[in-house]
Amino acid sequence: MDLIMITVWGFVLAAAIIIEIATIQFVSIWFAFAALVTLILAIFGTPLWAQLLSFVAVTALMLIITRPIVRKIRGQYVRTNADMNIGMFATVTEDIKNEAQTGRATIGGVSWKAVSEDGSPIPSGESVIIKDVDGAKLIVARKDQV
Repeated sequence: MDLIMITVWGFVLAAAIIIEIATIQFVSIWFAFAALVTLILAIFGTPLWAQLLSFVAVTALMLIITRPIVRKIRGQYVRTNADMNIGMFATVTEDIKNEAQTGRATIGGVSWKAVSEDGSPIPSGESVIIKDVDGAKLIVARKDQV
């Protein structure tokens, strides 16, 4: 029985559990389970190479097995208010020129950075349709391109 490796795997197990509790994001649960299995192997005197192989293999296996479960727990994509602007019309307030990375459009009194969907410039004052929202940026197209 190698007391050092038992201590190391015990520390890895404790650290993984603490991180999991602190984040609540399923970031280290797989490592915690793998550390537990490897700790048991270390208690029974398994060689270091087998412990390391076991840790990697159990972690990979846990990721493969639990990934669908974690996806289901986390739920589906939740639409934000910004996504609800897709399909609505906006007014260009600053010439949209993708190559110059300029352009703004206003919808509902809120000014957004805007880019042209097809890359063509769109002059200020033109009405556009919102095709997509990328972060805080509207992807727009001319009304005649719809």
